[in-house]
Amino acid sequence: MEVKKSPFPKVSAGQAVFIFTLILAIFYIGFSFGHLKGARSVVPEGEAKVVNTKVLPNGVADDIDFQQFWDVWNLVKDRYVEQPVSEENLFYGALQGLLFGLDDPYSVYFTPEDAESFNAELDGTFFGIGAEIDSQDDYIIVVAPLGGSPAEAAGIRAGDKIVAVDGMDTFGMSVTEAVLTIRGELGVPVVLTIWRDGVEEFFDITIERGEITIDSVEWEIREDGIAVVNIHMFNDETLGLFQQAVQDMLEADVNGIVLDLRNNPGGVLTAAIQMGGYWIDGEPIAIERSFDQSRELAASSVAQLAGIETVVLINGGSASSSEILAGALHDYGVATLIGEKTFGKGSVQEYIELLDGSAVKITVAEWLTPNGTSINKEGIEPDQEVMYTIEDYNEQRSPQLDAAIDFLTP
Repeated sequence: MEVKKSPFPKVSAGQAVFIFTLILAIFYIGFSFGHLKGARSVVPEGEAKVVNTKVLPNGVADDIDFQQFWDVWNLVKDRYVEQPVSEENLFYGALQGLLFGLDDPYSVYFTPEDAESFNAELDGTFFGIGAEIDSQDDYIIVVAPLGGSPAEAAGIRAGDKIVAVDGMDTFGMSVTEAVLTIRGELGVPVVLTIWRDGVEEFFDITIERGEITIDSVEWEIREDGIAVVNIHMFNDETLGLFQQAVQDMLEADVNGIVLDLRNNPGGVLTAAIQMGGYWIDGEPIAIERSFDQSRELAASSVAQLAGIETVVLINGGSASSSEILAGALHDYGVATLIGEKTFGKGSVQEYIELLDGSAVKITVAEWLTPNGTSINKEGIEPDQEVMYTIEDYNEQRSPQLDAAIDFLTP
């Protein structure tokens, strides 16, 4: 095989990553502030080469060779085997590479199509299997199946590792890529290959994709006067539904509350903060700490549930906003935590919509409990550990809920 030498100077791997990241900042800065027209003048329509390549953003070191990026761009345009090359794909790919260079699974660039799917999930309705996933050690892991979802009905469990989707290896795959791979047309099945702790071999689970409508809050008031409130996730409807549950609990004069946050992957932080205010009057629910400052997040809601004995159920599928709520209720001594250690996702992402419908989700801070305890990568330990086993699942037992009821029963 003949190998041709590149005419471009060699740089180290570290220099290449550094240069590439800084180069891509040009795109992000211009795009996020709305200079789409200017970006298009740099990346013109058609197959012409890029122009204005000598322009550098303010604050970038003069000795950074931005020309290398444009050299590679033109090399792709001139030499790639499948022509013509889509400049839009190169442009979006460069932006995705910029966020990928942070080595943070929660900082992501969304194309317009990806952003539409992400917004649909926050609105509460989307097509798929109904499972929150994440990335750990290059594996795609199930944080939690959503209540009533096809994933839950098919037997997907929190902690399952998805090693393949329809035979496609997921090792090293980004969370966004995995989500887009798992989702598909309504009614079309998808085969997930699962690696589960305690099971010796991989096994397949076939799930028919459905329209996932999330009822984020469900509640019942038992005959013994204990209210069981299940928060499946925090979305735009959660707080309104929880207010209805509070009204029912107050009218029934309940003598205990089980707040079930098991398999709650999080969601809209403001909903969790406001919910915490129903137990905690005027005090901070969480602390948000960025690289240069900290701020306290308090609720404006009235502490109508203060004084009612409360148990919070948690497990490895409790993540993000659900950990914030559980941690706050625990720090102020208004609730007892029962179950298993939480997931440990305590970073803060800002979602920024851009002009063409694309978006950037970028980590800007981390969450701390009111006592200053970091959640990120640590999780929250329960006061009373009660494990949920495969045998419990097969026999449809709920030892954690049983333990909560026993704790609240005089």
